[in-house]
Amino acid sequence: MRYLSTCLTLLLTVFITPRPGLADNILGDTTRTAANVLTLNAKNTSSKNELVLHGALDMEYITPILSAFHQRYPHISITYRNLETLELHQRFQDAPNEVDILISSAMPWQYQLANDGYAQSLDSPIAKSWPAQARWRQELFAFTFEPVVMVVHRELTQRYGQLSGYVDLLNLLKAHGTDLNGRIVTYNPATSGAGYSHAIQEAQLSPRYWDLISAFGNANAQLVNTTSAMLEGLIEGRFWIGYGLLGSYAQPSVEANPELEIIIPESYVLVTQRTALVSRHAPNAENARTFMDFLLGKTGQHIIAEQTPLGALHPEVIGEGSAAELRRLHGDALRPLALTPALLATLDNLKRQALLQRWQREFSPTLPEVTTSADAQ
Repeated sequence: MRYLSTCLTLLLTVFITPRPGLADNILGDTTRTAANVLTLNAKNTSSKNELVLHGALDMEYITPILSAFHQRYPHISITYRNLETLELHQRFQDAPNEVDILISSAMPWQYQLANDGYAQSLDSPIAKSWPAQARWRQELFAFTFEPVVMVVHRELTQRYGQLSGYVDLLNLLKAHGTDLNGRIVTYNPATSGAGYSHAIQEAQLSPRYWDLISAFGNANAQLVNTTSAMLEGLIEGRFWIGYGLLGSYAQPSVEANPELEIIIPESYVLVTQRTALVSRHAPNAENARTFMDFLLGKTGQHIIAEQTPLGALHPEVIGEGSAAELRRLHGDALRPLALTPALLATLDNLKRQALLQRWQREFSPTLPEVTTSADAQ
């Protein structure tokens, strides 16, 4: 198993390292009207021809995709808003006609929207040929493959030695939890869609998951809503252990900051898959369908593999930056959250509340009072 950890570490160094490319050369038509808004203006057209996307995907990762699409379709003005997962979901429910495409790593919430009739069915040859395990009907499409990792600060390894996975982490917290008070950071499952999705999966995969959450609570672990917030604290040295980070976001920061190190758990590796849907009320439905064909087609998937750390899912995109390469090398150790009706059960009000109450009880007492799923969204 140590071989698996070493291989995954080496692979991720290649797999999720951003590469310079197309986006570097065409950002002259790009403006940022706010910190979370990216706009690419149409060229040589007086008609109103737009595409509006809302996503839980940071600017540096969506920009190469949007820039490549804009180069191919320069007559389309593009607006992208970057939001946190549950904010994204609530805003869409409040105004489904203000956006064309919704992108999120919170798979249960995306599945719920599609199941509730908020998504258009796509009947293009590209959409119909997308792998069955990566789509639901013709309405919701997974398009990335992102391992979930731990990140540690060198201060930790210098004091306590190397971690190799969950068992080492639990033993460390039991032995030195007081010394690590406030030095650990992870997702808050009550306020982060990705954090809740991870908690569901880990509670099913590991019988010692709840022991780990209890140890986090005893060490006064800090709870945040995004991987970016975890990385910020790790880089600043406020945190020594980050748990449950998206590897796609973590690797560039680790490479830029030698005091940080990625740890690949030996027993299993959760995998997040971002999903995209076209709103049934999309104001620019034709442009949205054109973008989805680009995103799922070979061109868009090669952009993902070669210019982003997100991991391409297209079965004919292989080698560096592809899900196919990870699966070939590591098989069953990778545990992607399945795009199936079981996702709906995780949002059942009573089940969600039960999991969050268990989480709060084990962690005690820093989580806010548990709300219903409707309130949390």
